[in-house]
Amino acid sequence: MNPLDIATLGATLIAIVFFGVWKTRNDRKLDEFLKGSSNSWGTIGLSVMATQASAITFLSTPGLAYDSGMAFVQNYFGMPLALILIAVVFVPMYYKLNLCSVYEFLEHRFDLKTRTLGSVIFLIQRGFSAGITIYAPSIILTSVLGWDMNTTVICVGLAVIIYTVAGGSHAVSVTHKYQMAVILTGMAIAFGIVVYKISGYAGIRENLSVAGALGHLNVVDPSFDIDKRYTLWSGLLGGFFLSLSYFGTDQSQAQRYMSGQSVRDSRLGLMFNALLKVPMQFLILLLGVLVFVFYQWEKPPATFLPQSMTEVAEAADAEMYQTYEDAFSENFDEQRAAMRVYVNALRNGDESLSSAAKEEVQEAGLAIKDARSELKEYIATAHGEESMKETDYVFIHFILNELPIGLVGLLIAVILSAAMSSTASELSALATISTVDFYQNHFAKNESDRHYMRASRIFTGAWGLLAILFALFASMVESLIEAVNIVGSLFYGTVLGLFLTAFFIKWVRANAAFFAGVIAQVTVLVLYKTSIIEIGYLWYNLIACFTVIVLSLVLQTILGGKKA
Repeated sequence: MNPLDIATLGATLIAIVFFGVWKTRNDRKLDEFLKGSSNSWGTIGLSVMATQASAITFLSTPGLAYDSGMAFVQNYFGMPLALILIAVVFVPMYYKLNLCSVYEFLEHRFDLKTRTLGSVIFLIQRGFSAGITIYAPSIILTSVLGWDMNTTVICVGLAVIIYTVAGGSHAVSVTHKYQMAVILTGMAIAFGIVVYKISGYAGIRENLSVAGALGHLNVVDPSFDIDKRYTLWSGLLGGFFLSLSYFGTDQSQAQRYMSGQSVRDSRLGLMFNALLKVPMQFLILLLGVLVFVFYQWEKPPATFLPQSMTEVAEAADAEMYQTYEDAFSENFDEQRAAMRVYVNALRNGDESLSSAAKEEVQEAGLAIKDARSELKEYIATAHGEESMKETDYVFIHFILNELPIGLVGLLIAVILSAAMSSTASELSALATISTVDFYQNHFAKNESDRHYMRASRIFTGAWGLLAILFALFASMVESLIEAVNIVGSLFYGTVLGLFLTAFFIKWVRANAAFFAGVIAQVTVLVLYKTSIIEIGYLWYNLIACFTVIVLSLVLQTILGGKKA
């Protein structure tokens, strides 16, 4: 990177970290350290958004849109409804009980073993997710600085551990709004630059028509095909239950709005996200689509994989490698010529010519996709790897090669800021649950706040190290943004089922709920692992949730007993 970019990157990240540490330097209360306190609705809203908007959002999502279009936005269609329900039902109850761990509610309603079940499920899935969010920015530093991937994962992970141990949850909250300011500013600049670049070839309307012709404006899929990952119905139903569980029962999110000055502030913070999260995700995906259009006009590399990967394949058989590259170049030239005809026909209102040119663009686009896939498979074979996540390198390639000096450092700071905010939230939540639900509840019940703060710092470090280990294996997943949602969908439904049963089915007691939760979790994992039925991963949220509810009713009928 240019020295100016390095200075921009370093100054941005150092300023955020030191501000968080300085702002919380006088914190001495356990509640402040574990969950923060007295935050306004604006801080809560930005903190909730920053917790979910990890580096994966800004690194992998544009690449996913580049590869397959806008369909992923449907995952978020159920989110606003879920946030409204959480604001109405969940938030007042959490405030009434003055919870530090959200799973304390399960003990109040059921018993200790049910609380422990919810806590264990959270620790497993959030521990994996923390590893993936550490791995994501490591891709950036590997591409930018040429570091070894494993070394980079370890360095990024240790940096996040130090930051979180020093400031606790309160530091996470107070720095989130500044991190989000950097993130939103940087993404707006990237959006403006790509629009400016493609406007030299065609107007925004014609460019979007090109994207549509190549199947990248697929915002809504109304089909009822359950094996598709992204449809309107999987988004509204599966996305609703995923969001309800994530925002309502995941400690990393609940911790953010439980730190509000009042119920009103927490509710307003959630409504802030209900209004803005879907549009933000739409614009991030649209940015990826516009980057895709840019690389239909400007010739991209035959693969976005790092040079170190392509060099291995080229060394294995230079002639074969060149054959794949030549096939891509030929198809690209044919498509660009067809695109020029298509755009001119659109401008002149010639429908018959535009229809014919559109077909040529589509045919050439399929040929390009096939050529790139064959090259990717060849590179994977040369490396002995089954999965090569090319899409995760698309946006960073655009940043490094197309943005002006100075802005490159800012955009990398954007992605690293997102990584810091999300990973710090996860480690803080993991430490809180480990301290409150396990250490304090089972091993040291009557110690001082200072003792528990020390224990929480130790747990933060331990979970950080475990997340680093998970991150070292993250290269096996197909897409980072999908991996996070898959992991969540496999575990969130069970916890949500326990909470919904606790809230709304008053006569179900502890044993019935506990065993229903265990059976539901095992069922979902077996279904996913064995692929007995082929379904999109969002549906696992519904399956697990309804399995818990139905089984708890059945088991309670069998077990009998008085009303809870």
